[in-house]
Amino acid sequence: MYNHLKPILESELAKIYESGLHKEERVLNSRQGRIVKVGNGQFLNFCANNYLGLSGSQRMSIVAKKAIDRYGFGLSSVRFICGTQGIHKKLETSTADFVGKEDAILYSSCMSANIGFFASFMGEEDIIFSDALNHASIIDGIRMCKAERFVYKHMDMECLEGGLKQFSGKRIKCIVTDGVFSMDGDVASLKQICDLADKYGALVVVDDSHATGFMGKNGRGTHEHCGVLKRVDVIASTYGKALGGASGGFIAGPKELISLLRERSRTYLFSNSLPPVVAATSLFAIDYIKKHPKLREKLWANTLYFRKKMTEAGFTVPKSEHPIVPVIIHDAQKTQNMAKQMLKRGIYVVGFSYPVVPQNEARIRVQISSEHRKEDIDKLVNAFVELS
Repeated sequence: MYNHLKPILESELAKIYESGLHKEERVLNSRQGRIVKVGNGQFLNFCANNYLGLSGSQRMSIVAKKAIDRYGFGLSSVRFICGTQGIHKKLETSTADFVGKEDAILYSSCMSANIGFFASFMGEEDIIFSDALNHASIIDGIRMCKAERFVYKHMDMECLEGGLKQFSGKRIKCIVTDGVFSMDGDVASLKQICDLADKYGALVVVDDSHATGFMGKNGRGTHEHCGVLKRVDVIASTYGKALGGASGGFIAGPKELISLLRERSRTYLFSNSLPPVVAATSLFAIDYIKKHPKLREKLWANTLYFRKKMTEAGFTVPKSEHPIVPVIIHDAQKTQNMAKQMLKRGIYVVGFSYPVVPQNEARIRVQISSEHRKEDIDKLVNAFVELS
C-alpha cells in the first residue's frame, strides 16, 4: 500500500523545498551554550531557549551525574503504578512554590501538559477562549476536549470581552493564553485578561514556557511581571528552557484541579514518569535561580543592549522587552539565505517560515542569553547590517 502513499509524500516534500520552507536540522557537535560546534566550525549561538545559560553548563552536569548514581536512569513505569520517587514529589512542591500556586503535576513536556489538561475536566457545557496566536500545544489540547471554543484576535481585549458576553451562560469559561508569544516575543496583557475573568467569572490559564525562571522580580513568570501573581489560576510551563533546558513540563494551580489531573489526565496517566535525573537537575535549577538573581540581571542588560543597537542601526524592533527579538524578513527564501550567510560569519541563527509562522511573515528569531557578551551582540548587529 505504501506505493500509493509514496508519490503523495514526495510531491508534498518537493513543494516544501521549492517554496523555501524546508527546516534543516543542523547537528551540534558540542554542548548547548554561548558557543556551539556545527561540523568543523564554532559559532555564536543566538537561537536557543537557553535564557539563563544553564543548558550545557558544568554545574548542571555535576548534579545530573550525582542524580543518576542515586536515582537511576529511568523508571519504566507511569507515576501511579511504580513510577513515583521522592524527587518527583520534591520537584512538584518546589515548582508550585516557585510559581506561586498550591500544587503542581509533572509531565514529560509542556506539550504533553497542555494536551492532557483541557480534556480532564472540560466538556460540552463549557467554553475555552484562546488567543489566535497561542502555541500549537494549546491548540491541540483544546481539540482533545469537547468544550466549545472561541478564538479571539491576538491580544484583542474587546474581542475577548465580546466572546465572554456571548457565552456568559456556559458552565466553565476558560481563558487560555501564552504568557509570552514565542514567535514575536510579545507579552500577554494579563492584567486586562484577569480583569475580564473577574468580571465574567472565567478561569485564567497561562502557558509560561518562555518566561518561567526569568520574568518578574523573582523570575516567577509573566504573572509576576504583570502584577497578577495570585490572580492567574493555572500555570503551564516547561523545564526545557530557562530551568535547565532538558525536558519535562508541569501544570501548577489549585490543589483540587491538580488532584483531578492525577486521576484523569491521559498524557500523565499513560506516559512514563519524568526521568529522575531530569527531575533532580530541574529541582537544582530552580534553587540556583533563586539564589543567583544576577543571571536575570545580565539577561535583561543584554536584551536591552541588543534592542538599542538594532534600533540605532535602523531596524524596526518590536516594542516588547523580551529576549526573543524577531527580525522580520517576510520572504521565506530570503530568510533562509540570510541565515546561511550568518552561519558563514560564525553566527548560528535559524530562519522561521510557514507553518511555524504565517505566510509572508518569515523571520530570523534572535534569542538573547545571559551568557552573551557585548562583543557577541555587536558582531550579530553588524552582520544584520551587512546582509540587509
